[in-house]
Amino acid sequence: MNLPNIISKLLKAQTEFDSHAYADCFTDTAVVLDEGKTHTGKTEIQNWINTANKEYKIVMKPLDYSEKDHILSAEISGTFPGSPLILKYDFELSEGLIESLKITG
Repeated sequence: MNLPNIISKLLKAQTEFDSHAYADCFTDTAVVLDEGKTHTGKTEIQNWINTANKEYKIVMKPLDYSEKDHILSAEISGTFPGSPLILKYDFELSEGLIESLKITG
């Protein structure tokens, strides 16, 4: 699967449960939409993923990537009800970083 470098870095950070490296994949003004909540800026994104990782121990397995739309399909598993799930990660990229991420089922 041919992923942009920044998405590969994001997946590596998730695999290592490194919330700081995860947040560094985003622009300073980036927005993440997940489970009806909006997380804006690196600090909020880092806090969000750190909490999710501690609570759910999320593991991502990439399944498919659309280069045209920047949409990654991934199987996620962890200690949450309904695990595993397949989610869509809809990215907007800007100058080699993630400007926005919308996560949907």
